[in-house]
Order: sequence, then structure tokens, then C-alpha cells
Amino acid sequence: MADRIIAVINQKGGTGKTTLALNLAAGLALRGSTHLVDADPQRSVSQWVGMGAECACLPPVLVIGSDPVTTLAKLARSHRYVVVDCPPAVQGPIIEAVMASADLVLIPVLPSPIDLWASVDMVTLVSRAQQKNRALQACLVLNQVETRNALSRAMHEAVAEFDMPALQAGMQRRAAYRSAAVEGTSVYGLGKRAQTAVADIEAIIEEVLCL
Repeated sequence: MADRIIAVINQKGGTGKTTLALNLAAGLALRGSTHLVDADPQRSVSQWVGMGAECACLPPVLVIGSDPVTTLAKLARSHRYVVVDCPPAVQGPIIEAVMASADLVLIPVLPSPIDLWASVDMVTLVSRAQQKNRALQACLVLNQVETRNALSRAMHEAVAEFDMPALQAGMQRRAAYRSAAVEGTSVYGLGKRAQTAVADIEAIIEEVLCL
């Protein structure tokens, strides 16, 4: 069975959901067999992987299809890690199926009060899912953090008051993430250009694996 089925979700667009899912899967693939699942109707992660079909720095991706529970169960039997790029929504059969199967939910949020407020519904969604899936854990992940930015520092304090834990590690604002998307690879495939971005993802992975 998979050690971890990780769902990356946020109802709000532009939070870095697909970026986190793909790079997280790329980093996990260095540790064990990993498969991406594209559950987002926009198919962003499928397009991203398709652009770099010959790249060893990208895990395989599968569109979730009409039977999410069966798809995830099958992948869980053959892979150590399964990472799901979820639809930008807080309800629907796909969301419910993924939440019922997942071990961990990661919710990327931008360092702004508006984005944090928008995540309130995600907390409600997770709480509802945990009533059926008792093993389900969830964490916020700050994205586009600027360590010298007072707002970013304040957001770390704000999420501490949130009814959901936040990872200490996050994705800082780095051009490498955009470059990876343009070139159809992960930050792991950019070499020295993306060392700091790789360090971001590695820190997230190490924290996730300790949950």
C-alpha cells in the first residue's frame, strides 16, 4: 500500500496548487515510486508533464476518471506515494472521493489576508471529511513567501491562530517555479538554477514525512 496519498487542494485559483503538487511529486519520486493524479478539470498538471514527456524529473500522471476511489486504490497498491492535484472547489463527488481516500491534505495559500480568509471554507471541508476519514490530516502551506516581507512574517503568526496547522516550510517567491513550468520540468530538472527552490520543496517533504 502507499505510505501516503497526498491531496493538494484550494478552492481559489492562483495559489500554486499545481506547482506544489508537481514539484512535491517530483521530490517524492526520488524517495520511492510516485504517481501524480490529475483531478483538476483544467488538466494543468497533465499539460505540464506532457510538455516534458522525456524528462526523468517528472513522475507519471493519470487523469482521475469517473471512479476516483478505484483509481486511487489501484495506484496505492503499486506506488509508495500518490499526489493528487484536486479541482478548485470545496464540494463535488471528486473532492469527496479524494478526501475519503487521502492520508494528507495540503492547502497552499498566498501570504495575504484575503487568501487566508478564503481558506476558511477549506477548513470546513476538511473537518467534514475527517468525520468519515478519521486518519485524514491537513496542513496549510504558505506560497510565494518573502522572508524579508513584513506581511509574510505576519501571515505565519496569523495562521498559528487558524483552526488548522501550517507547515513551517513553505514555497518562497522564486522565478525557478515559473521557469520549470515553461520548460516542462520540475525544479529538480533545472539544475543549479533552482537550488533554492529545490531546498524549499525538500523542506516541505521532510516535514510532511514526519507528520
